[in-house]
Amino acid sequence: MCQLLGMNCNVPTDICFSFTGFACRGGRTDHHSDGWGIAFFEEQGSRVFLDYLPSAQSPIAQLVQNYPIKSKNVIAHIRKATQGQVSLANTHPFQREVWGQYWIFAHNGDLKDLPALTGDYYRPVGKTDSEQAFCLILEHLRQHFSHAPSVEQLAAVLKNFVPQLAQLGVFNFMLSNGEWLFAHCSTKLHYIIRQAPFTVAHLLDDDVSVDFNQVTTPNDRVAVIATTPLTTNETWQAMQSGQMVYFCEGQVTQVL
Repeated sequence: MCQLLGMNCNVPTDICFSFTGFACRGGRTDHHSDGWGIAFFEEQGSRVFLDYLPSAQSPIAQLVQNYPIKSKNVIAHIRKATQGQVSLANTHPFQREVWGQYWIFAHNGDLKDLPALTGDYYRPVGKTDSEQAFCLILEHLRQHFSHAPSVEQLAAVLKNFVPQLAQLGVFNFMLSNGEWLFAHCSTKLHYIIRQAPFTVAHLLDDDVSVDFNQVTTPNDRVAVIATTPLTTNETWQAMQSGQMVYFCEGQVTQVL
């Protein structure tokens, strides 16, 4: 299966530390070597970097590790292909426009027998179950809302629709519009909230540590979500199967 990484913050923050460890899982400390991608929101815009090379060997991944792009919402993905060939078109995360906003989606899992798309707006570019599931979610939302709903309305519709897709296989995913981040756990997903008093963290996949006291302010709050914990000396919260968590401003706002 693939690897997921997400970050949701109350102030623009760089993800260099977490991504350094995460990128090792793409062909160095793990066998996920079928491409990778990362998306950063910056106000209404987004930067998306994709590569079909393993992240542990990718020059683009090295750029991201050394380029402190600051963002309040980030989604990254390392691919282990189950459906669709290794190509940029099949590389996560996927991006679409919804109600004048960019939405980003990445999936870890394998879905079988997804229903056909019958709406007018969204179609997959590649050949993955993941992108088809993303399009199905967006079409479902467009059928319910002609304009951007409140996050509470959105959460209510997702709570009813996501289980219909999850019953077709493994459906761990992250979804964000740059204001909030939804994380759904089918089999494995963890998160941690970093806030004052900050401590020193050490990566699991690389011999790198950072003292967050030196790079934060007392008011900073950062939620990091990953398939498996990224550090050896912090307490990560395991999500339960079927659980969806809504993160906003670096904290858990709602559990669905």
